Amino acid sequence: MPRAPRLAGAAVVALLFLAFVLPAEAVPFVVLHGIGDQCANRGVAKFTKLLADWSAADGYCLEIGSGTLDSWVMPLEQQADIICKKVKEMKELSGGYNIVGLSQGNLIGRAVVEYCDDAPPVKNFISLAGPHAGTASVPLCGAHLAPSGYLKIPTDMEDYLKGCRFLPKLNNEIPGERNATYKERFSSLENLVLIMFESDIVLIPRETSWFGYYPDGAFDPVLPPQKTKLYEEDWIGLKTLDDTGRVKFVSVPGGHLGISDSDMMKHIVPYLMDETSTSASLAATWYAIKEALGLTGSNTGVLLQSST
Repeated sequence: MPRAPRLAGAAVVALLFLAFVLPAEAVPFVVLHGIGDQCANRGVAKFTKLLADWSAADGYCLEIGSGTLDSWVMPLEQQADIICKKVKEMKELSGGYNIVGLSQGNLIGRAVVEYCDDAPPVKNFISLAGPHAGTASVPLCGAHLAPSGYLKIPTDMEDYLKGCRFLPKLNNEIPGERNATYKERFSSLENLVLIMFESDIVLIPRETSWFGYYPDGAFDPVLPPQKTKLYEEDWIGLKTLDDTGRVKFVSVPGGHLGISDSDMMKHIVPYLMDETSTSASLAATWYAIKEALGLTGSNTGVLLQSST
């Protein structure tokens, strides 16, 4: 079949798909960027727009203070407070919303889920390269910088539990101080999508994107999430979510936050659409149309500015 008629036919199908298949109204979503980035940067702006276009959902990148600088120097608790206030003030989110987190932004998003009182409900949480279990190496990390809130050296757990100001609380790791409300709120998510990048050298270990980490006292081996105490004792409800089929452990090619269009379409877009049960097949159909039109195969290259 000649290429021109084939492309024309695919274009007609694409138009019909957009007109009749995509939901008229979808749950809105917010994007929380990583460290060293800001909503105004081309990469994050493009990423947010692509997801909004593909899902037919309204998307908003929520900024923290001045953006790039504050993502480094503002304490994570304060960053979370700012986002908590914003989501409560946005009328567009009052009926519920989804979160798409990028690297450090995932910890801010989880804090909003766990700590933010009287906020609209978060339905789906899509995490790209989140340091959920901590990271054992952060470039230029000092006590006054935001990453100190999740720096976790496995051979110095006593100092981590006593001195780290953010992650031990977020993960309910401190004995005698575990908060049942954090677990209740986190386990209320409809879906938790954890995306790990196979060539990620920013997060140490990369399995932290899945809540995997080193055992206490050693740098070897890397424990899968199901073998960690956080999971086994269900400190934040991760096991509860997994036991009910609501956690998706996803591994994609590429370095830190270097996600392709096709992987965005496959692993993110379905959870930004109204009905997760049917949206996966819709997203696959739309991607097949794009493939027929010769519009696939590119990497967005939009997220690489974030350091962590």
